[in-house]
Amino acid sequence: MSPFFGPLVSQEPLSKVIVEMKIPYLDVIFFLLLSTKEFSPQEEEELMQSRILQPLEFFLFGENPQEGLQKLQQGSTSSQLCGRVFKEGETVYSCRDCAIDPTCVLCMDCFQDSVHKSHRYKMHASSGGGFCDCGDVEAWKIGPCCSKHDTGAATDECVLEPELYERAEKLFRILLLYVTDFLVWEESSNLPDELQPRQKEPAYFCVLYNDEHHSYDHVIYTLQRSVNCDQAEAQTHTALIDKEGRRAVKRGSLRSCQQARDLIRSNSEHISLQPLRVEILHAAVMAHQTFALRLGSWFQKIISYSVGFRQAFCQVALETNIDGHPCLISRLMLHDARMYKGARKIVHELIFSSMLMDTEFKRLFAIEFTKHYKQLQKDFINDDHERSISITALSVQIFTVPTLARQLIEECNVIKVIVDTVMDLLREHLDDNNRFFFLGYNSDKFTRIQVIFHDLRYILISKPSVWTEELRGQFLEGLKVFLGFLKCMQGMEEVKRQFGQHIAVEPEWEAGFSLQMQLRHILAMFQDWCSSDNEILLLAFKECHKVLRECNNQAFQREPTDYYMCKQILNVRPYKVSQEPVSIHLPISRLLILVIRFFFLAEHPLRCVVLAAQVSAEMWRRNGLSLVSQVYYYQDVKCRDEMYDKDVVMLQIAASKMDPNHFLMLILLRFELFDYFNGSETSNTSKYIQIIKYNSGERYVPGISHVTKEDVTMREVVHLLCIEPMAHSSLVKGLPENESHETGLESVIAKVATFKKPGVSGHGLYEVKKERLVEFNPFFYHYSRSQHSKAEESQKKRRTQEGSDKALRPPIPPAFCPAFSNIVRLLCCDIMVHILRRIFQRAAEDRATHWTEAMIQRAVHLIGQALLEEKTQLEDSTVEEVTFDFSLKARSECNPSVFHLLSKIKAIPSLEAQKDMVKWVLQMFEIVKCLREKSSPAASMSVETTKPEESAQDKEKAERKRKAEAAKLHRQKIMAQMSAMQKNFIESNKMLYDNMPESGTQGEPVICAMEQRELCVAVGPQRGSTPAEKEVLTCILCQEEQEVLTQAPAMVLTACVQRSTVLTQCRGKIPTYKEDGTTYPLFMPPELAVGTHTGSCGHVMHATCWQKYFEAVQNTTRNRLHAELIVDLENGEYLCPLCKSLCNTVIPLIPLEPIMFNYENAEIIGQHLTLPRWIQILCARIKGLNSSTDGDMALCGEGEPDFRSILSYGVQEPRKFSDSITEMLLVCATTVHRVGLQTAPNELCPHVPLMAWNTCAFNIQAIENILQEEDKPLFGSLQNRQLAGLKAIVQFSGAQRLKSSQAVIQRHFTDMFGVLLPVVSRKNTPCLLEVDFVHLLVGLVLSIPSLYQEEAVDLGPSAVSSAYNHLHILHLVTMAHMLQVLLSSTDFPAVASGEETEEAKAAAELYTTVSQHTGRFLIILLLISERVKRGIQPFLRCAALFFNCLTGVQPPEELFIGAEGHFEALCSYLALPSNVFQLFQEHRDTVAPLLLNYCGNPAITKVLKGKTHIVRYPRRRNRLIDLPEDYSVLLNQASHFQCPKSTDDERKHPTLCLFCGAMLCSQSSCCLSQLDGEDVGACTAHAATCGAGVGMFLRIRECEIVLMAGKTRGSTYPAPYLDDYGETDPHLGRGNPLHLCPERYRKLNQLWQQHCILEEIARSLEVVNVMFAFEWQML
Repeated sequence: MSPFFGPLVSQEPLSKVIVEMKIPYLDVIFFLLLSTKEFSPQEEEELMQSRILQPLEFFLFGENPQEGLQKLQQGSTSSQLCGRVFKEGETVYSCRDCAIDPTCVLCMDCFQDSVHKSHRYKMHASSGGGFCDCGDVEAWKIGPCCSKHDTGAATDECVLEPELYERAEKLFRILLLYVTDFLVWEESSNLPDELQPRQKEPAYFCVLYNDEHHSYDHVIYTLQRSVNCDQAEAQTHTALIDKEGRRAVKRGSLRSCQQARDLIRSNSEHISLQPLRVEILHAAVMAHQTFALRLGSWFQKIISYSVGFRQAFCQVALETNIDGHPCLISRLMLHDARMYKGARKIVHELIFSSMLMDTEFKRLFAIEFTKHYKQLQKDFINDDHERSISITALSVQIFTVPTLARQLIEECNVIKVIVDTVMDLLREHLDDNNRFFFLGYNSDKFTRIQVIFHDLRYILISKPSVWTEELRGQFLEGLKVFLGFLKCMQGMEEVKRQFGQHIAVEPEWEAGFSLQMQLRHILAMFQDWCSSDNEILLLAFKECHKVLRECNNQAFQREPTDYYMCKQILNVRPYKVSQEPVSIHLPISRLLILVIRFFFLAEHPLRCVVLAAQVSAEMWRRNGLSLVSQVYYYQDVKCRDEMYDKDVVMLQIAASKMDPNHFLMLILLRFELFDYFNGSETSNTSKYIQIIKYNSGERYVPGISHVTKEDVTMREVVHLLCIEPMAHSSLVKGLPENESHETGLESVIAKVATFKKPGVSGHGLYEVKKERLVEFNPFFYHYSRSQHSKAEESQKKRRTQEGSDKALRPPIPPAFCPAFSNIVRLLCCDIMVHILRRIFQRAAEDRATHWTEAMIQRAVHLIGQALLEEKTQLEDSTVEEVTFDFSLKARSECNPSVFHLLSKIKAIPSLEAQKDMVKWVLQMFEIVKCLREKSSPAASMSVETTKPEESAQDKEKAERKRKAEAAKLHRQKIMAQMSAMQKNFIESNKMLYDNMPESGTQGEPVICAMEQRELCVAVGPQRGSTPAEKEVLTCILCQEEQEVLTQAPAMVLTACVQRSTVLTQCRGKIPTYKEDGTTYPLFMPPELAVGTHTGSCGHVMHATCWQKYFEAVQNTTRNRLHAELIVDLENGEYLCPLCKSLCNTVIPLIPLEPIMFNYENAEIIGQHLTLPRWIQILCARIKGLNSSTDGDMALCGEGEPDFRSILSYGVQEPRKFSDSITEMLLVCATTVHRVGLQTAPNELCPHVPLMAWNTCAFNIQAIENILQEEDKPLFGSLQNRQLAGLKAIVQFSGAQRLKSSQAVIQRHFTDMFGVLLPVVSRKNTPCLLEVDFVHLLVGLVLSIPSLYQEEAVDLGPSAVSSAYNHLHILHLVTMAHMLQVLLSSTDFPAVASGEETEEAKAAAELYTTVSQHTGRFLIILLLISERVKRGIQPFLRCAALFFNCLTGVQPPEELFIGAEGHFEALCSYLALPSNVFQLFQEHRDTVAPLLLNYCGNPAITKVLKGKTHIVRYPRRRNRLIDLPEDYSVLLNQASHFQCPKSTDDERKHPTLCLFCGAMLCSQSSCCLSQLDGEDVGACTAHAATCGAGVGMFLRIRECEIVLMAGKTRGSTYPAPYLDDYGETDPHLGRGNPLHLCPERYRKLNQLWQQHCILEEIARSLEVVNVMFAFEWQML
């Protein structure tokens, strides 16, 4: 028991003293004394309320609290702010259209009642600690309030009466001081002097505290070893420690508690290097601290009554002490890191409900928070608890308010405070050059430090529209401090190329890039702030320039050197990236966009670009993977907008202001290619040319050229989609995000792409529009090497399919802005022409060591870009105005010219892939030439160049057409050969093709002649013959063929036996297996509560091959990691060798017995073997086999037949099987028995044949259910695997009578026949309404041959005898089932009178007879016949499937068409009259006494009186539950879910069972239960009763399906909810609105109904190889 509150409530109430309020603080709490009496938790709360809290409320209101509260509420209104505090995992919503920033969120209830529900919104799971922003006008552009918190109906104005306010202020001051003192109290044994009890008892508690170093299991183990508690108690302690932060695990004397403390520490040290935190507290201290927490909850309740109370509390909490000590709330904040979790939660919730709900007090609290910000963050860094339960998490509630953020900048310079905090925490990582060096850093601590950057982003998230002088001054001061931080990053972690041997230790690089990623949006925000005010902008540039000049750099300390090329001189300081230190971190350089000295501006970004190029060329391989990773992130979408893209922009700025020749020479120098183009050195220049292309061609930057942000995004999307069609999420990942986590994709995607909806799997894809393909640039600067290759290959393939050439032309770029128009001069300057000439000259010489194809490809593309630029200028201006003269210089007379060399390399064989591009460039030369020479370039071009080109193109087209024809003929020849081989393979490997959606092998509908049509009967004397068919199959293991014969070695089908509740009519009720055999499995109840399903993947093996394979699997699987999660070796599981389906047995293949029917003999026998005679013969046989038959045989009539009369109608020798088949029959039967009854293997158990018949019947019912559900014909629509499995199961079940004890089979037949013939029934035989007749039919048909067994000789019925046995059994079972349908139907719809048919008259006659027997007065209605026919139709469909697989007789063609109707065809196939009621008239004398017996059964009487539940027919077809179309409806249900076994409001995992709709609390200790002696979670326990161990659950907050099979196996599966882009969203990672996809949900339903859940789990586990197994049983 918890005796914490007991000592506080044992004294007399001091209400009188408190009301007078004449005593100071220590007298108010003087009654908090210890007592020896203990109380239960409920008594504690009641006494606490009545003895302490209620007197406080009496004093507060000055009267009865209830009356005072009513008066208070009459004069006040509800608050405008919602203020709901989010729990961890709670779903929150953010409007993408209206939220000021992404941190503005709504709770579920407010969102449902707001205007934002119809906007673009996102939803995600809260990490805890935030609160709802509904009502905050600064958080939303429109719709700040939901309907409940509407501003028109709420106000924060509430004035308390002066006396009430004074009392509240006094009481709050005293109580809050008490709470504060005890929450920060650190004395474990003593109280303040004024609170010392009169008698101090020696009672102590050993208190264990929560930490993040030890796991649940560690703590449980430690407690069991240390305080002698059992596992359940230890688990309870551990759960409460994790929830509340601490727990008293022992109460006793000081010595006993010390011993427990020492044991806990020592035992926990064995597990972890850091021991558990455990303290000893005196009972009085513990009681006061616990009561202080209770007062915190009381405060929240009181201040929620009135705004006035809230203001009084805030005033008390924030008032400064006279002695200069911090205010009470500051004391609590400063002690936050030392408080345990439960105390922190109370304090945080108190702050949320008070100060953060009032604008003015929120401002005052923010000032206090900022004042202590640095200390709070340092405490958080040293703490080990998550940020969600740290006081520092409140920063998001303060810093994101725009007005408050600007006030904090002006009054507290919060930017400087935040940056100084980061600098203080990272100062230990500074090197001698005052730059960061993170070698050996603590990753956990560093991760916590990075969180501080979020606060800086919050402060800057809304730039000011109006600047004040105070704001300017403070912002600039903060900017200077921030630049000081960036100065420590500038040039950090320099690298130097490693020569000789590989680097020994990989340097740290993650920390630097983590900082860069954190600063990514912050840098952009600072730029936005600076650009919003001209004065700030100029001062910021000056400061940036000043800081950059202060940075150390070797390149600017050397003397400049002159470099010469093409009569050009460049004077620059030497520097080689490959030889000297270089850093990729240049935040200040990239922040500084415009400075006069362009050498200085270009130097640093150029080094980074060169470094990336050299790493890509594998020049730095000896520097290890760390440098490769840095370069990857430098160009990756996460960092490139503040690194790589800025470097390119700075190079473009430099190129626009520098002489183009000098700029190119500088790049040549830094790329170390100067000597290559000035001398004879060999080198790879492709990256150099690429940089030139980027500078001149990458113009999609606002300000560089005339483009908008939308244009930039569209270009990015086009180039991503040119790689391959992509899903929306993939596109979002490939685009940079802004500070609001938006990419701008939605606004442009419809302009550039078309959406292709997904099917039942996969996701929706966007494909680029054809008209946008002209924008494709194969050398797009954001492509990685692999993306470039994929895009180039994809576009060439597309052009080939369209019949176009493979030339990937450069797109026409937008025009540069005037300030950057000089950049294009790079393309036509002397150095550029010299470079191109040198490249082509070496290629023309065909010296492979001096050039590469990539180099030529880029050079040709660059020429094409230059010609496009010249053509554009010539078309827009006159020739005289155009100064861009690349074509003239390229055609210059210097020997050789670029044009001449380009024409020459066209013929080089190794450049065949570039031939089309070279041709296009030569055409462009001619076009530009015509534009320069002619006034009408288009006309002259058509005369001079078009015709020759057309002629050349015609020749090429003709040649391509000839080659295409030849290739087509060759393909046709090959395809013909392949088709012949395929047909041959299919014929010899029929069983391998199990994935065909529709199969015709079940018997194609054949157009028969009339006499043949009459033989389409499967039952009775007119049944069709079973022809002898040769079935040759191929073993999937040894690939050898074999014919399926009874005396040949066995061939087997892989199979999986599992329990199933797919057809159940009473979900959640699993019948118990009884050994007496009077119930299940002898009789299947009509509810079909649980069945045994045997499914097969359809793959065939030799029995010997399978045995060898299974032994090998057992030997190899034992050594695999977590293999036991996939297959259970102990239960004989294995994976199919071909398709990897999970299997646990094999089914032996038994051929159909060929029968040529003697119709004349059958007709003669039929004249004697009528139904009454047949019943008499059976009764005699049964009586002879069982001399002690119960009941009389009066029904048999006079002239009772002889014991062996049954043999006179035809016998034959039963079929014989080979030993191999016999062995496999036993293997399969034993598995079905073991799995179906969940019992130990026992091949001698009498229930073995029963379970074989049951699984046969259940499989037939399951397949009929699937066909009906999918609206498919009964025959001709099954997959090969289903058809092969069903035939094998029926033949296997029929063979059980030959291998089981005949006496057992005979007893089973007698018991089952007793349902139809009460005179042979036993005492406990169920009535008609308690039996499923499909199971009964299968059992009777397959067991009746056992009656022919004689002691001396094995006999079986002849074909004619079997035909009559089947006919009479079917007639009896059908009549019994019709009666079952009639008795279970109580609602017959009335119909207007009309002409009665013969069928209606027969039905009415039967109804009248039943009414008389049951003693009920029933009105005859006209639709009885239709109701009965509809009720028995599923039974007839199952019977047709059964007899078809048993006899092999061809069904009538009507049953191959459609799923509905065809009642007459079914009756015809089963030898039943189309008017099934005629059966009762034909056999009136026989059936009349049976009807009397049936209806007189007491069980039926009880049912008809409504005392027991009955199943109605046709049975309800089970489907997965209906799900709402909008996923937010499910989330709303989950938010209101209350765990039935828990009262706390901690995070739960609401999980929905898709079978029955039950909402469960998964992965929670509160809902653990025992299953087979083990602790299991709620889902596992529920699946055991709802799905016989199989479960399908929707984890609502995670938005994923969980499939379960047993206690140890499970897997996740995509939820059927898709966003507007056709994608699932597991764990709500993207947060887009989700809607139900009916096709995917239908597929899930099929997965369940086809019993494929276990198979899906096994395949999933086989693919996903996990290192640490998930504990599915705890779900």
